[in-house]
Amino acid sequence: MCCSASAESGAKGVSMAALSNRRLATLLALTPGIGGKSLIRVLSRSDLLGIAPEEFVRLSREELRESFGLSVKQAESVASRKDSWNEEVTGIERRLTELGVRLITAADADYPVRLEQFDPQPPTALFCYGNLRLLNAKTFSILSSRNAPPKALDHIEKLTEEGVFQSEVLVTGHDRPEYQRSAIVPLRWGSPRILCFDRGMFQVLGEDLSNEPFRAARLWRYQFDAKTDLAISPFKPDSSFRGVNNQVRDRLVAALSDRIDFPHLSAGGNMEKLARMGLKASRSIKVDSGCESFDQLVELGANELAKV
Repeated sequence: MCCSASAESGAKGVSMAALSNRRLATLLALTPGIGGKSLIRVLSRSDLLGIAPEEFVRLSREELRESFGLSVKQAESVASRKDSWNEEVTGIERRLTELGVRLITAADADYPVRLEQFDPQPPTALFCYGNLRLLNAKTFSILSSRNAPPKALDHIEKLTEEGVFQSEVLVTGHDRPEYQRSAIVPLRWGSPRILCFDRGMFQVLGEDLSNEPFRAARLWRYQFDAKTDLAISPFKPDSSFRGVNNQVRDRLVAALSDRIDFPHLSAGGNMEKLARMGLKASRSIKVDSGCESFDQLVELGANELAKV
């Protein structure tokens, strides 16, 4: 059942000698349509079948589908990179290394366990810049549905301050009022943050990764502090915002959090879904009693969130 015997030969002018398992994982992480579970399956299956990385990238679309269970679109995405993987991987590796960005794939030993416990479809890879030690810290997040009223925004700020005073690390986003209200709180006290983006890192932090994402934060800091904070994006560094990116970002924020408070929750929305996923993953979930789905979530194990 060895696919290599029938592998397509002669990737024009491309040297395959430099393709290690690590670089293959990087290539797969950059391939559209390949998720975390698909990446791990490919690497495990390749090892089982004795297919070297340089042989894998030369397999036909049919072999990729038959032996690795890839869909038509996935197989096409992989096969189309047959003659360009070397340039593609080398270019992004060089750029990330120069700036100190770490790419962690789902196949790496230090891929956050929290993600796999929380999300049945975790991100294929994480582009990380800054204080990686925060991935092992005690974390929390304050999640809210959109259009939170002023009272809920005040509650977000208060809850964030309480978490910071308990020496917990805030996990948050960057481009919604609800996230921004919490994200500036740690800055007042010199505490670290984990910032999750809904687009590529260069789109948020700039080409030299020095921009502070929040205008309000400039009262305390003019530039992003990579020694204190950690920036994470599940999207390619140059990627712009698209479609459901915000939902992917929200899932990442929730998945990286040991506990989550919900001061404002719209019934049936994405945030309620995250609350249910958190309960299923045995996270500590607290919900404001004024939320429409409060009773149902309490039945599932949620606790009441203290009032301001």
